[in-house]
Amino acid sequence: MDSVVRKPPLPAALGLCAAALLWATPLLALANAVPLDAVVARIDRGEFAAAERAIATALATDTPGTDVDDWAFQRERMRRIRMDFSLDADAARAALRRWIPDLGEAEFQRWDQQGLLEHMDIDGQRFWFKRAPSNLFRLSAEARARRRPDAPMPKDGPYENLAPYHAEVVAAVQREGRAAVLPQRVEVTQSLVVDADAVPAGETVRAWIPYPREIPGQQEQLQWIDSTPEGARVAPADTLQRTAYLEAKAVAGQPTRFQIRYALTVNARYTPVDAANVQPTPADPALAPFLAEQPPHVRFTPALRVFSERVLQGETRPWEVVRRLFAAVDQIPWAGAREYSTISNISEHALRTGHADCGQQTLLLISLLRMNGIPARWQSGMVFSDNATGYSNLHDWGMFFLAPYGWLPMDVTTGALDSDVPALRDFYLGGLDGYRIAFNDDFGQPLVPAKQHFRSETVDSQRGEAEWAGGNLYFDQWDYQFQWRVLPAGER
Repeated sequence: MDSVVRKPPLPAALGLCAAALLWATPLLALANAVPLDAVVARIDRGEFAAAERAIATALATDTPGTDVDDWAFQRERMRRIRMDFSLDADAARAALRRWIPDLGEAEFQRWDQQGLLEHMDIDGQRFWFKRAPSNLFRLSAEARARRRPDAPMPKDGPYENLAPYHAEVVAAVQREGRAAVLPQRVEVTQSLVVDADAVPAGETVRAWIPYPREIPGQQEQLQWIDSTPEGARVAPADTLQRTAYLEAKAVAGQPTRFQIRYALTVNARYTPVDAANVQPTPADPALAPFLAEQPPHVRFTPALRVFSERVLQGETRPWEVVRRLFAAVDQIPWAGAREYSTISNISEHALRTGHADCGQQTLLLISLLRMNGIPARWQSGMVFSDNATGYSNLHDWGMFFLAPYGWLPMDVTTGALDSDVPALRDFYLGGLDGYRIAFNDDFGQPLVPAKQHFRSETVDSQRGEAEWAGGNLYFDQWDYQFQWRVLPAGER
């Protein structure tokens, strides 16, 4: 095969110098090309102008191995980062002075230097995360003490703190001799509404709404009810990020609405672990994927190894490894997080930033467990409450494998409960409340049918996705809703 690159003949009107310049241009561009991972690192450092130049070069040059979508997404990632880090210095101070009217400059600078006000320096100018002012009151007792008396207090979910329900679950497990107890039937309506005129009239809007699958002992007896519009395409039951897919035509001046309804039975779970019975992890090929790195967000980096060694101090017994790592990650305070698609390695980001939300904490714990020979995997979906409370929220948690018990749940964000009773204190290390629906059994998995454009959420799938022929519809162009009703015994 002729491997020589043959150029087409030059127009005769071009002089030799012009011809030389024409042929040299792509060669110079190729010589100046920057690897994709280096561009990712530049964006992480806030070097957006340099990253943009490298992206433009890569997209303009037919560089071997270049994936156009990968490079284009880094440009999109910068756009999303700017949306998250939208506060300049004046706006950040103004947001804090709403609740601390006499905020001093020294206070602001100290909290910023301590990393309590999440920021990013982009091309030499500092911008603050739009949720940094509200996060501060979760991260700093000093800031909470300085807050106006009428300031809103951060609210936890009804089962994030010790409640009588947790004791009821443990008692039911002991009484019935099985891990899945207190089943309840829940009817759910999920909606995705695209803003009016976000898509030109007459164009087809495509939507993916998260939809659960049956998981024995956890969520069962799944019943599809209906969808709006009709004709939803439900992904196969083995799809790890399962959805119901819908299409509708955009109408001028009107939102485009999608909705699904279903019912399922959700169980609470709890497994008491006897340390004397725990065995080494078996050499089972089925467990191998859950012991491996899973880039980009589960990587055994030097920083994670140092943290792991400091926590474990040479401990190798599986149950004690799980307990120590769970407790260590539980100490990382919760704070609202930037969009996951903007972060190049979430587990290390959680460790470096010093605060994290549920998915970031869970990915960090999964990484640490796998690094130490404990199989671990992801789950996520929605948490809710009884009908009276009216609480619901996105949530991420995980599972770990412990022989001979098998796969057990873990919710490190809820973490240890305030109790002297071990079964209650450690409820979320081996147990789960029955007020959650899992949509996902892994992260970063493909949707069915596949999206044609970038996903808004590249890691999780809880809110949904939407697009049209012209591109992805990002979170600022649509909204979602999760409504539920726990059915009384007579309706089950």
